[in-house]
Amino acid sequence: MVDVSEAVKGDSKVPICPSIPSGEQTVWANASSLLHLACNDLRDGELIYGENFNLFAAMSALEIMDPKMDSGMVRTYYSVDEAIEYGAAPIPLSLDKTVDVQRIIDIMDHLLSCEATWHKGCSLAQTVFSCLYLLRPDRTSSHALLHSYCRVMRATCNAVVCTVSDTRTNEEEDLFTMTHGLPLKVDGDDKCLTMLHAVEETIARQLRACKATLSKKRVTEDIEPLQNNPDLEEGLCKSLLCQLRFRKHFYHVVMNIKRPQGRGLELAKKHIACCFEELDSMIKSADFLRSISAPEDGMKNETTASGCQPVGFDSTLNSRLSAPTPPRAIETISWKKAAEYFQKLLHELEIICSYNLDTVFEGLLRFVVEFQKLRPELVARAHLQHLLVQDGKLYGRDSVFSVICKASLLPEVAKNHDIQKIEPVVQLGQLLITLLRVLCTNISWQRRKLGKILQDWRIIHVQLELAFRKECGDISATSSNENICIKICRHILIWVEEQTYWIASRFLMLGFELDLYSPSEYCMVYWYMYIILIKLAEKTHMRAMTSNDISKKKGKKKRDLVKEGGKDYQLPPAILFLQCHVYLAEGLTMMLAALRNERQMYVSTGPFNTEHERFVQHFELLLKACLPDHVSYYSFVETTAHAHLSNAAMYNCFKGAQRIAKELRSSFSNDPDKMAELRRIEQVAEHNSVALGLISRLGAVDASLKVQFEFSHHPFFATAVVKRS
Repeated sequence: MVDVSEAVKGDSKVPICPSIPSGEQTVWANASSLLHLACNDLRDGELIYGENFNLFAAMSALEIMDPKMDSGMVRTYYSVDEAIEYGAAPIPLSLDKTVDVQRIIDIMDHLLSCEATWHKGCSLAQTVFSCLYLLRPDRTSSHALLHSYCRVMRATCNAVVCTVSDTRTNEEEDLFTMTHGLPLKVDGDDKCLTMLHAVEETIARQLRACKATLSKKRVTEDIEPLQNNPDLEEGLCKSLLCQLRFRKHFYHVVMNIKRPQGRGLELAKKHIACCFEELDSMIKSADFLRSISAPEDGMKNETTASGCQPVGFDSTLNSRLSAPTPPRAIETISWKKAAEYFQKLLHELEIICSYNLDTVFEGLLRFVVEFQKLRPELVARAHLQHLLVQDGKLYGRDSVFSVICKASLLPEVAKNHDIQKIEPVVQLGQLLITLLRVLCTNISWQRRKLGKILQDWRIIHVQLELAFRKECGDISATSSNENICIKICRHILIWVEEQTYWIASRFLMLGFELDLYSPSEYCMVYWYMYIILIKLAEKTHMRAMTSNDISKKKGKKKRDLVKEGGKDYQLPPAILFLQCHVYLAEGLTMMLAALRNERQMYVSTGPFNTEHERFVQHFELLLKACLPDHVSYYSFVETTAHAHLSNAAMYNCFKGAQRIAKELRSSFSNDPDKMAELRRIEQVAEHNSVALGLISRLGAVDASLKVQFEFSHHPFFATAVVKRS
């Protein structure tokens, strides 16, 4: 037990009575030096805790009469009825029609800010449904404009909740789908667009009337103006129309994008374009709204375009509904940031709608990985998963077994084989669906899940091998007359191994995106990446070779195959692309190891964890899955112990990566993502080659030379920067 009960004052120690007396089972000691070391060793965001520590329990503890921790402490009203009785949500909003319209626009703006705040992971009860008008749907029926807007807002929220709940992509953001018995579904909301369209038409006629020339005013005299001030009529009509139209088109987007088998993607894409236009109009109207209002000066975090405080909201009213956690301090994001959020969300949804529903599994993985580089929002990730996985099928139309057959380069006839009915193959299909769902989660949750499913993929490989032997006999023997069953078994087993190593490589690379590795750990990480990437390239090559062998046997005579055996074999571009990554990982491993061995740079030190312990902590899930076999901390130490800066091999690694990347440009000229990656590989290889030359020439004579590693050119592969201290 550690004693932190002594305070130091000057040169004398002032003892404080400990709460637990020392005895036979406890020994008290001064922890000041330990805490001092912790302060120096820990970075921002790192935490020391014991085995029995529970962060969720600690954060959920209730403190009576504490405004932040007691749900009943801070509130203006104790019920919705009380708030309405005291005039918090009047209808009409004002007897002055002009003020009434301005207040409605403020409500719409604030609801947009609340919706964006909810999408960011806050409680629906404390954001969108802090609006009293939404909590009492029947009260707004006399006000057509407000009533129609509230209806479409509820319907949109309900559609989003259903999508996120069905896909379960909300991870720790569990508050997102908790509705707390709120009136999310109200009779008539399914026809919300009918009423919204009628109100929109009325305001559009009012706008046309106020823009009409004097000669046409006689025709439009029977059209009642929106409000009483003719000078504001056009501006207010335009502001309302872009609000209503944005809400209408956004509702169409969330409804069409989730139609089965991607049938609504094109229509959703058209509505997204309309959303962008209306959102742009809303942003442009902000100057007009601010000019006619009298906002309070110096207001922070303005949630309306006008800068005025909206009526009809109380964020504390539903705070008791946020159980089991204590009420969180909800800060609604500003209207400006909410508009930026929806622009980003619409852009992400547009990318999803533009996806060509690639049936090649490798292409699908690439799309999801590239999409995740945008750091997409929860709603976009939920819609992506809903598109990919429907009713246990890819895009709701392709069976998982047919996807596996196509991915493992099997002939078309294989997808109808009876082998798909055996239990391990069914389980493999479930693992594939799980993988797609995991890849649609946020990257921190994704990395944890990828590490945990690695063991499942290793186990399924063993189970498949046993089941295939039982079903088809000896699958290791090769012959020209092997039946389709053996071909399926061999292809699937190779593909499962390839996917396992792809998951492992993704797991390691995400650690860089999440900033989980310290510079002193880069050497071991790149060493492990090097091993995993070699295995991945090996399995990918094996799959391609197996497929080529089948096609050659079908199309050529035996003597032709013998003649071709003597020719130089050219590796496929996909394998050479992986080889670039292998070279970079190997070069960085050797470079970092040499800097450690010769210049004592990036040596793992600290009072809490040895390098061996950090190795186990980072790669525990890989080691448990035996990826690959016979890998350990001691093999890492043995491999890197003799690395030196004078070793030509590391230069050759960077030069090799640079050379192959240039050669591959013609192979991937029609693939912008691959071309961008090749440029990044060339930059990392070139800069590291130059840095190695500088270190070798100047390192021996200049003790002030320092080497830093930055990720300025590539998110996963570091670039060495040489500086003088």
